[in-house]
Amino acid sequence: NGAGAGHYITSLWNRFKSAIFKYVFHLFSHRDSKLYAGYTKDLNLRIKQHEDGEVQSTRHRRPLELIYYEACHDQWDAIRREKYFKTHYGKMFLRKRLKEWFSKNAA
Repeated sequence: NGAGAGHYITSLWNRFKSAIFKYVFHLFSHRDSKLYAGYTKDLNLRIKQHEDGEVQSTRHRRPLELIYYEACHDQWDAIRREKYFKTHYGKMFLRKRLKEWFSKNAA
C-alpha cells in the first residue's frame, strides 16, 4: 500500500526532526580568561564561526576553546539554559562543574 509507506516515511521524518538538538555552549578565551555562553542549532558551525573571527562579540578574544556544552531537545529549554549560564549562579555552577579544568587552565 503506497499510502501506508508514505505515512511511515512521514512518521520517521517527524521523529528525526524532533531528535535534532539545540546546544548551549561555553567558550573560554585564552586572551582575557573570560567565558562566553552561547546557543546554537549547529554546534560545529557556530564554533567554527567563533574560531574564524566571524562573531563580533568574540573576534577580539581569540584564541577560544570550547570547554562545555549541553544538548536540549527543545529550543526554549536551550535558550532558558543559556540565560541561566549568563547569571552569577550559572557561572558558579559551571565553575563548580568544571572545577578540575579551571584549576589547570584558568588564572
